[in-house]
Amino acid sequence: MNASPATTGPKYAVARGSGSTTRQVLLASAVGSAIEWYDFYLYSTASVLIIGPLFFPGSSTTATVLATFATYAAGFVARPLGGVIIGHFGDRVGRKNMLALTLLVMGLATFLVGVLPTYEQAGILAPALLVTLRILQGIGIGGEWGGAVLMSAEYAPPGRKGLWTAFPAAGFPLGLLGSTAVIELVLRMPEPQLHAWGWRLPFLASIALVILGVVVRRKVAESPEYVRAKRTTAASALPVRDVLRYTPGKVVRGALAALGLAVIVSTFTVQLFTAASAGQQHTARSVLLLGLAAGALAEALMLPVFGALSDRWGRRPVILSGYTVCALVAVPAPYWLASGEPWLVIMTFVLAMGAGHAAVYGAFASFLVEMFPVQQRYSALAVTYQLGATIASFSPLVATAVAGSERATLPGILIMIGCLALASAAVASSRPET
Repeated sequence: MNASPATTGPKYAVARGSGSTTRQVLLASAVGSAIEWYDFYLYSTASVLIIGPLFFPGSSTTATVLATFATYAAGFVARPLGGVIIGHFGDRVGRKNMLALTLLVMGLATFLVGVLPTYEQAGILAPALLVTLRILQGIGIGGEWGGAVLMSAEYAPPGRKGLWTAFPAAGFPLGLLGSTAVIELVLRMPEPQLHAWGWRLPFLASIALVILGVVVRRKVAESPEYVRAKRTTAASALPVRDVLRYTPGKVVRGALAALGLAVIVSTFTVQLFTAASAGQQHTARSVLLLGLAAGALAEALMLPVFGALSDRWGRRPVILSGYTVCALVAVPAPYWLASGEPWLVIMTFVLAMGAGHAAVYGAFASFLVEMFPVQQRYSALAVTYQLGATIASFSPLVATAVAGSERATLPGILIMIGCLALASAAVASSRPET
């Protein structure tokens, strides 16, 4: 098929090649991803340690925790919707503009959390608005991940997709590290000021990061692999429909693999973190935040290593080893975290995130990218990843609803191990090996 006028010219110039372009792509993917994950996990950490009672005052701790977890899950429920919408236009009109849009949506929603009234000030309207903004966050992050890894994968030289897609993946631990560090600083404020206005500062300050991220991403040229496909193949009218119609088995396997990836985060950084922090004083919470920060830093450093190993050994062995590590660490993790011993807390998060989750995440993006054709790839990645992540987000809520906030640890771990078993079966059955 001959190129049409709409798919030629400067707008669609292929930009692969120069060292400066390479650096721009990796920087834009990693920085933008880190900012979006900072915004997304800022709420998660703050809701556990600070703002839960401000928006969900309840007669019992369990009721407050349930409401907090439900709002956490609401952000994930919106992620498939964001994936479908952003993925559709990412496949139809290009990756670059959608990446800037996801940052703007996420940044605006996060900023507005910082100006919300509390339950004491506005009654039921306050949690309703919080849930609405959390849904907007979910829509933004739902379209972010697929676009960021695609820009890196589609610029990557042959045999280097694992390494290159590990850089935008590193945005997750870097964003988590940044949000954890900011919350730790805010927690040092006197409690009256913290609950009156101090909790708002991290949300308001995020707008500066978003502006920086948009500027960086706007400077990157469109994906060369997408441009070539655009010139030679007619764009699908509805990419997500074609993905579900022609590759349903791959969607299921990808979603189950994503379920395993995401349930690790839900269990260690939400379920177990919440259980260990309940009823403890600021010093113990500081130790938990230190451990979480150490785990995030370890993961950021190890992601490129595991990405490169997946290029050498294949995606499946690396992903399966990560699932196994997390399942093993989950058994003693509640006791290590509850001990309050800094070295045990740090070791828990470093093993779970720096060894287990990093192995899965470092190979996961290239595992999915290589499953689907370029023309539907944005939609395919967004749907499969976000579907699995959404299901995983309910694990803390289900465990708490079944056993109560004080006894939810064991059900949470069992749910995670069950999800990891399903994910392992899906990854092991994937063909061909890459």
